[in-house]
Amino acid sequence: MSVNGEAVRVGTGTDQTDEPGWEVDPDDDWALAVIATVGRQLRLRREATGMRVCDFAVAVGYGEDLVYKIETGKRIPRPEYLDTADEVLGAGGLIAAMKEDVKKVRYPKKVRDLTQMEGRAVEIGLYEPSSVAGLLQTPGHAQALFDVWQPPYSADDMERMLAARMARQSIFDREPAPSLSFVHEEAALRRQVGDTMVMRQQFERLLEVGRLRNVTLQVMPMLSGPHPGLSGRIELLKFADGTAVGRSDGAFNGRPTSDPRQLRILELRYNTIRAQALPPRESLTLIEQLLGET
Repeated sequence: MSVNGEAVRVGTGTDQTDEPGWEVDPDDDWALAVIATVGRQLRLRREATGMRVCDFAVAVGYGEDLVYKIETGKRIPRPEYLDTADEVLGAGGLIAAMKEDVKKVRYPKKVRDLTQMEGRAVEIGLYEPSSVAGLLQTPGHAQALFDVWQPPYSADDMERMLAARMARQSIFDREPAPSLSFVHEEAALRRQVGDTMVMRQQFERLLEVGRLRNVTLQVMPMLSGPHPGLSGRIELLKFADGTAVGRSDGAFNGRPTSDPRQLRILELRYNTIRAQALPPRESLTLIEQLLGET
């Protein structure tokens, strides 16, 4: 369970099922293999010390049901669980070291794939018509968007999705820095997402990122008239080896494409959108104005 967003350890009875940890996606073969390996290592280490599941559960402060699920590869352990298990079993850091492997699979597969592509890209161009781009969202903004998703996310999925979205933003720490271009609709920026503080923090984040040397941030004014992006989101990623991948909600069934002809179409549309949007300096001025209005 959780209180005010913080994970709280629950009792140690075997009837506890809603405990800290993440469910494994049954369609994610790689995640299943990793978590099965981690669970097996935990079980072998526990058995080598002669501890029964019930005793181990008491020692780590979690329920027996969670211990069984983790050891059988049905539950993704949280980092604090591995830290505590390492200490209880005297593993000397070997169990805690598995946090790096677990970290890679705690996010949904589609998010990992996207993060991997963004991590390799040397150029990213993104037109976002309906909201702030995920790479630029603050935690509060992202949380407000997830809160209204239908059907509703479970608390477990909510936490995973939010953590995954924030993890993608490590792209801003890369060296050498990739070239990033964003175009947002003014109407999307004006939409009330979260409370006043969430709105202010989001505008401040946009201004912070928009002033980075490797980032071009533009706003499409509401009075701009029709443009090629009205059919949906456009994303273009270019890689160091000269290859690229693109996707648009309004083209090629919304599927990612690396076909040169289709990429030229998406690039033409994106460049036309950029030409119609406000220049970067005027865009930042508009965002400053929106910040002042909140």
